[in-house]
Amino acid sequence: AAAAGAASPADKERFICIYPAYLNNKKTIAEGRRIPIDKAVENPTSTEIQDVCAAVGFNVLLEKNKMYPREWNRDVQYRGRVRIQLKQDDGNPCLPQFPTRKSVMLYAAETIPKLKTRTQKMGGSDQSLQQGEGGKRGKGKKKK
Repeated sequence: AAAAGAASPADKERFICIYPAYLNNKKTIAEGRRIPIDKAVENPTSTEIQDVCAAVGFNVLLEKNKMYPREWNRDVQYRGRVRIQLKQDDGNPCLPQFPTRKSVMLYAAETIPKLKTRTQKMGGSDQSLQQGEGGKRGKGKKKK
């Protein structure tokens, strides 16, 4: 454990926080969305964010009972935040393809719709997710 004065990036306190609201396309910027709406996902959960970030190799910490301060809805669905170790002790990114918190958020938002839990829930109505390799095009689909 590092001294209180010099918290290293490997300390849990120094991990970046990602709240589901940051990636939610149902939210406005004022309500806490941090990425472009066409890249955002519908109602992501902290568990989904944790899953995609852990899968890519991040050191991830799920805090189930944390609430996003701007979130007025107290439902369990909106609860939770994910802490991710973005940088190593020496200050270099843990994963070179994710130098910033924004890059992590965009990656998570891009990957969550491809999760098994998401593709099954749709019940085949959304075929663009099942195509696998050629799925790059169907991502930026806007709802009319």
